[in-house]
Amino acid sequence: MTGHPVQVWWARLEDARTGLRALLDPVERVRYESTVDPAGRGRFLVGCALSRLVLGELLGLPPADVPLRRVCPRCGGSHGKVHLALPPDGPAGTPPAYDHSVAFSVTHSGALVGVAVCRGGEVGLDVEESHADMDVDSAARVALSDAELAALYARPAAERQPAFLRTWTRKEAVLKALGVGLAVPLRELEVSGPEQPPAVLAWPARLATRPHMMSMADMVVDGMHPAAVAVAGAGDGGGRGEADGVRVTVHDGSGTLAAYDR
Repeated sequence: MTGHPVQVWWARLEDARTGLRALLDPVERVRYESTVDPAGRGRFLVGCALSRLVLGELLGLPPADVPLRRVCPRCGGSHGKVHLALPPDGPAGTPPAYDHSVAFSVTHSGALVGVAVCRGGEVGLDVEESHADMDVDSAARVALSDAELAALYARPAAERQPAFLRTWTRKEAVLKALGVGLAVPLRELEVSGPEQPPAVLAWPARLATRPHMMSMADMVVDGMHPAAVAVAGAGDGGGRGEADGVRVTVHDGSGTLAAYDR
């Protein structure tokens, strides 16, 4: 089998049990307790707990001891992309070093929460819960390039939401893998059509100064919710910023959480 191996665990909002709070570090606990929306609070708890359980098993650490750090690249706040932060090897007070040998990404939408883990590249995971009352027109104007918009509206109305969400998840996964999130305009990032193998066709101006090797794969959760995973820096790419794709193994995140909190 070819492709960069990525493991993905899927869990649900309903998995947010009280016993999982023991896995939160002090920074996470403050964020959890300050989140007013109950659903948002539950998704955050599930994402943190699942990340620690998965990474703890992978690294041979108690889950509560998995060192995670969030730093926003723009303001320095504790809401940036989460990384593994190893204890420093240098003098006391040296900032922890990120462990780039293991990369992971957390995503959530509605009742869905996912964690992706891989080695040998930065990973981005995105899922979008499909629902009938979504305003596709407004979202498409923000997220799609002119060419993508034209292709979307060439479709019958009933096909537009799934086509849009497939495109959206691919873009989000790519930007998460690069660690830039929505700081880069989605309209400037162009990807292949929903029926085509996932690939980046055009990069935003601020990312186009160097080629990015990007492996991608599409997924569907619960038979209806589109998801995508992207790995930056995987494969040799032949110098063209291309790669061989992603080989995804899916795990039961709900079972992992339930086994801890029993």
